[in-house]
Amino acid sequence: MTHSTITSTELNYLVFRYLQESGLTHSAFALGYEAGINKCAIDGNQVPPGALITLVQKGLQYIELEANLDNTDVDADDDFSFLQPLDLITKDVNELQQIIKAKKKEKVQKECDKDKNKDSMIAQDRDQQFESERVRERQDRDAAQEKEKEMMEVDNEQEREKEEEEKEKQHVESKDKTKLDEHEVSRGPEQMDITPSSQSLACEISRSEVTILEGHSSEVFACAWSPAGSLLASGSGDSTARIWKIPDGPCGKDVQVLPPNVHVLKHFKGRTNEKSKDVTTLDWNGEGTLLATGSYDGQARIWSPDGELRNTLVKHRGPIFSLKWNKKGDFLLSGSVDKTAIVWDTKTWECKQQFEYHSAPTLDVDWRNNYSFATCSTDTMIYVCKIGESHPVKAFSGHKAEVNAIKWDPTGSLLASCSDDGTAKIWSLKQDKCLHDFKDHSKEIYTIRWRPTGQGTNNPNQQLVLASASFDSTIKLWDAEQGRLLCSLNGHRQPVYSVAFSPNGEYLASGSLDQSLHIWSVKEGRILKTYKGRGGIFEVCWNREGDKIAACFANSSICVMDFRM
Repeated sequence: MTHSTITSTELNYLVFRYLQESGLTHSAFALGYEAGINKCAIDGNQVPPGALITLVQKGLQYIELEANLDNTDVDADDDFSFLQPLDLITKDVNELQQIIKAKKKEKVQKECDKDKNKDSMIAQDRDQQFESERVRERQDRDAAQEKEKEMMEVDNEQEREKEEEEKEKQHVESKDKTKLDEHEVSRGPEQMDITPSSQSLACEISRSEVTILEGHSSEVFACAWSPAGSLLASGSGDSTARIWKIPDGPCGKDVQVLPPNVHVLKHFKGRTNEKSKDVTTLDWNGEGTLLATGSYDGQARIWSPDGELRNTLVKHRGPIFSLKWNKKGDFLLSGSVDKTAIVWDTKTWECKQQFEYHSAPTLDVDWRNNYSFATCSTDTMIYVCKIGESHPVKAFSGHKAEVNAIKWDPTGSLLASCSDDGTAKIWSLKQDKCLHDFKDHSKEIYTIRWRPTGQGTNNPNQQLVLASASFDSTIKLWDAEQGRLLCSLNGHRQPVYSVAFSPNGEYLASGSLDQSLHIWSVKEGRILKTYKGRGGIFEVCWNREGDKIAACFANSSICVMDFRM
């Protein structure tokens, strides 16, 4: 008889999938990179969701079953309640059988002791029952007498009340008769009952109103509109990015984007299932003339809008999680699992400066202006850096877990951060401690976004608002100046991975693992429109005009829909 075995490669892959399915994407990336998941021959499409949990549960059930059925001293049809999970993991079958024997003997002994005590208890019960019946008879007799007394009092009271009511009735009838005509004239129409639920009904966007972009063969992790027009870029786990030319006019199921209106940006040579080539992040330059993509292989690639590979930037030694152009477009910033951030000179495409301050993977980077920027890491630290400086301009500490995202406000004066510790914080270069510490979320905060307002934006007079999206299924809007919660948006049922403000700052789009995209009124704090897709949503984004929204899904599709109010 041969025994089924599982190799270390297969076990690593099951753990990798478990981390992905649990939303622990950073841990999954790290394990996949170190264990060489991309090199294994396992077909991920053949592995069902929850495979690791199923395997562990079945293994424990098998051990328990084997221990019970191999035990010949007692009947095998008893339940298997004698073994604990820790016993199953730490002991072999022979030890488990001894545990079962001992516990079943203990159970039999308890049954014998129980029988011995039964006869004496019966006698005691008989005496107690007799005494209880005597007490109950006495209580019933007393209760009947008390009830009869109360009934007599109630009858007398009712007689008195009846006389009083008759007198009052005669008085009221004479009074109302004189006012009847006046009442009929003055009575107006009844007031309408307006409930909060009737005010907050959202308009559902049907699939017939949505353009679905198909072509990727794996999850789509990132999407971004070109600032120059109708081009939409997407990045996927299938080792490709794509640039889609979205037609003018209304979106709909009959609108298709096919070659030559879609360009496939391949990040591989030969095999298409190389997990090390996953496209993890992408960003357009300010003019929309170049697209930068970051990949799991640690390389940044520069593409033209028609899909031509212009340059490959090689220096990182681990996956790239964040890529950002500065506003001027002369520098590109990248952050990597190798703990560093690199500024690339876009004139020569060479490394301008590598910043090695973090002690763990760099998760996000964001420019403050054309020459300084911030980085955050799983080491809980945030550093503000400047090109040409060999040390951080500022170091912010205060988070108690990995910092997932950082964003400068539109004026570059305030820095927001969010973390797995469940808090969002706002920092200023003028002080070491955070200005505001927002603690209202109950789980990890995955991302944050500033409302586009302030000097230099199209909405200079709007309130400065920060939005935070959390694994607790909520989005919260914060007054960044006063440091208080404005409202909590509670329409999702699973973790929220992405939020994006409309260009005019009046609306907020959100995407969640519950497969729903919601569009909220920032002023009213309610859902205006909603769309139900067929997979978890990793990112949502608005086009420059604010009349179209794109969302990328775990089922390998991208959806584009119109927005008009």
